[in-house]
Amino acid sequence: MANQPRVKLPKTAKSGELVQVKTLASHDMETGNRKDKEGKAIPRLILKKFSCTLGGAEIFGADMHPAVSANPYITFYIKAEKSGSYVFTWTDDNGEVTTVSQDMAVS
Repeated sequence: MANQPRVKLPKTAKSGELVQVKTLASHDMETGNRKDKEGKAIPRLILKKFSCTLGGAEIFGADMHPAVSANPYITFYIKAEKSGSYVFTWTDDNGEVTTVSQDMAVS
């Protein structure tokens, strides 16, 4: 991935509060259907999996397909239950894994 993905997660939340999480990954999401200037097929290279974990347990996940646009923006809600380090992981077709972690304190 060209640039480190961006994640917006509040630093603090109250127990039981619904918290919005926003992520943005810079990625071309090449479908494999286009051709270059010489007419050769551009190989498929997409982000195929996204996950958010807390304490090693997945709390949100998404499988992506070629129809997902470039620079995928994913937003979702989680219920704030415990403090910890939230780990966001993107995996592409080549097996390259990009990870970002952010802490959120729950009171």
